[in-house]
Amino acid sequence: MTESSSRSGRKDIGTLIVASLFIGLGLVTLYDVTTYSDRDSVVFPSFVAYALIFCSVLVVIASWLRPNQHNGFGSGDWWRRLLLVATMLAGCFVMPLIGFLPATVIAFAGGLVSARHEGWDARSAIVFAASGVFIMAGFYALFRFALGVPLP
Repeated sequence: MTESSSRSGRKDIGTLIVASLFIGLGLVTLYDVTTYSDRDSVVFPSFVAYALIFCSVLVVIASWLRPNQHNGFGSGDWWRRLLLVATMLAGCFVMPLIGFLPATVIAFAGGLVSARHEGWDARSAIVFAASGVFIMAGFYALFRFALGVPLP
């Protein structure tokens, strides 16, 4: 038996773990929205939770049908993954304290730094900063004015 054939029978452990966590987070969210007093506040988180559960179930099924040879973890820079998760969590935790836009700057900057594999020069920094301003302003306008979500 060759290594490629023995690997093809293994399941994507990392993918299954993450997809299962997302299913669990979706279920926790659905449970949490049952405590909301305003029925309008339930719509968006419920929709996102159902979409998260549905997509995660699809990932689990796909992982079982066609496993990844890298076992779901793959290769890459772990510091980038940790930076992305850390800045997203930091943005969530500081949002009530410093507001939507500054917290979004933290999350956007961390995501940008963790995703940019090429080197930085002045032109790319200006382009990414300008696009970030437009994206963050767009999300602020969407949540604040179009959706009527009260933001910190």
